[in-house]
Formats: sequence, C-alpha cells, structure tokens
Amino acid sequence: MNAADDPARVRVLVTGFEPFGGSPVNPSMLAARATASRRWPGAAVQACILPVVGGTGPGSARRILEGVMDAFRPHAVLLLGEACTRSAVSVERVARNEREYPIADNAGGVVRGMPVVAGAPGVLGSALPVDDLIAVVRALGIPAECSSDAGRFLCNEVMFHLLDRRSRTGAPAFAGFIHLPQLPEQHALRPVEARPMPLDETVDAMRAIVGRVVGLCVRREK
Repeated sequence: MNAADDPARVRVLVTGFEPFGGSPVNPSMLAARATASRRWPGAAVQACILPVVGGTGPGSARRILEGVMDAFRPHAVLLLGEACTRSAVSVERVARNEREYPIADNAGGVVRGMPVVAGAPGVLGSALPVDDLIAVVRALGIPAECSSDAGRFLCNEVMFHLLDRRSRTGAPAFAGFIHLPQLPEQHALRPVEARPMPLDETVDAMRAIVGRVVGLCVRREK
C-alpha cells in the first residue's frame, strides 16, 4: 500500500533546498534527508529536495512542491531552508507576498518587486505551533528562535505559496517554514558573525520538531 493511501499513518513532508549561492552544500537538504531516513512508528515522513528556481514554470521549486504534495497528500509540511546569518533554528511566523531576489536563483532568474501570488493577501501566517516548536528544540539545549522575516527569496516564496494553497484547499493541517544555520564547513569558507550549527545538532532539532508535529496530527485525527 502506498503511504498516501494508508489512513492509519500520519504523513509528513519535509523539504530542503539544493545548494545555491556558490556553496557546495545546503544544511536544509541534508537535514531533510536525515530526518526522513529515521523510522517513524505510525507515520510516513518523506523528504523532497527543491530546486532553487523561482516562479511556477517547469523545474521550479513551486512546481516540484505541488507535484509531491498531490502524490503524497501530507497532513503536515515542514519547509526547510538555509540562513547563514542566523545562529539558531528559526521558525518563521509569517510569509510575505513579495519576490525580491538578493541574488539570482540557480536558473539565473532575478526578480524585483513582484508578488508571489497575484491578488493574494500581503501576509499569511504560519500554520505551525511556532512557540511550541521553539520550546521543543530549546529543551534539547539547541538554540531556537522565532523569526518574522523569511526574506524575499525562495524560502519566503515557497512558504507563501504553500500557505496560499492551504488557505484555498484547507490542507495540509500544519504547514510552515524553518530556517537552519549554515554548517561549520560552510562557515570555514564563508565566515560570518553567526555561529554555525553541526549537522547532528540540526537533525536532532528537526527530529524533535517532526515528533511533535506527528503527535499533533494524531490528536487532530482522533
């Protein structure tokens, strides 16, 4: 039986992004794969790596995300991305209906002053229990914080797209975005003031977050 056809299992989609901006790796990609590789009793956790390509055309992050969601039909979607200037796991509170790329995407696209979804609200709020997830991560001794600015690049774009879809369809029940610090090996090549986070620490944080979201989904379905 396909996981999407099993009503007894909670389905969680965890996405990451491919490397961009000259970095050879992306912590969100590695964390998404490592999180999904764990056995989750009563749940199916699937990873999807999105291209750093904006817009809605073939090969874009939004088009890939739509295809995976239609096939997997997740109860929850956790979008992950890299924020090299942050020292903590950052749970985003809002997405903005703006596309203002600071650099070209991986297809060479540059956008200035365009909406993510024409005619949609200017701001959409996360459909995750933001403060609860921050507390879960901090309980492990791992730095975590709330953020109200996901930027205007692909992270914000896919977050707004997902929340707009949810506002129109009512699914998934839980949806939002989490930014991860860069890895120590990235910091060695691209030093910034922010503290990097080792991958095992990032994965521990994400597994705690997924565990809490799975529990919320189970309670919601009862």
